[in-house]
Formats: sequence, structure tokens, C-alpha cells
Amino acid sequence: MTRQTGSHLRLTTTLGGQHHVTVPALDPLRIGTLAAVLDSVAAHLGCSRDDLLRRLFD
Repeated sequence: MTRQTGSHLRLTTTLGGQHHVTVPALDPLRIGTLAAVLDSVAAHLGCSRDDLLRRLFD
């Protein structure tokens, strides 16, 4: 987590260059929001959402 502003979190990855994603700090996070975050990170890394999930959890 890079920073928190109000009810939003800013997440940053430096893999493959810097990429930022802002997500609401909700509990639970809505499934569509989670899917959008995963799609954004996967697109940045040049892989599919399934490949990203394998990288994260295998």
C-alpha cells in the first residue's frame, strides 16, 4: 500500500515498471471491484487474470 486517502487505498507495483491502482477500503470488497483491480494488474504485467492468480497463490 502506497498511501491511504480517506476511504481509498493506493496500491503500487514496481514489477514491469511502476503501476498504481486505487481501491476503496471496503470490507468486504465488491467482487466487481476486485475483478477490475486484478484485470488492471494483469494488463500491466501482460498476462491473463488466471495467470496472475497462479503467480500470486501457487
